[in-house]
Amino acid sequence: MASHKFKLGSMVELIGGMRLNAPREPFEIVRLLPGSDDDPEYRIKGPNEGHERVAKESKLRRSRE
Repeated sequence: MASHKFKLGSMVELIGGMRLNAPREPFEIVRLLPGSDDDPEYRIKGPNEGHERVAKESKLRRSRE
């Protein structure tokens, strides 16, 4: 299993196709998940959303804000 690049509380942005269905605001990492194929997953939450999303590490980058 690959180690996680981001830590709990880190602010990230979605990149790639997932971004079309998500707000263009930073998301907070709220849980680390194992993922598969050496691509860890995360539960992320936007500040104005009432739900969490699951995203692969390869679809995230550090927030510039």
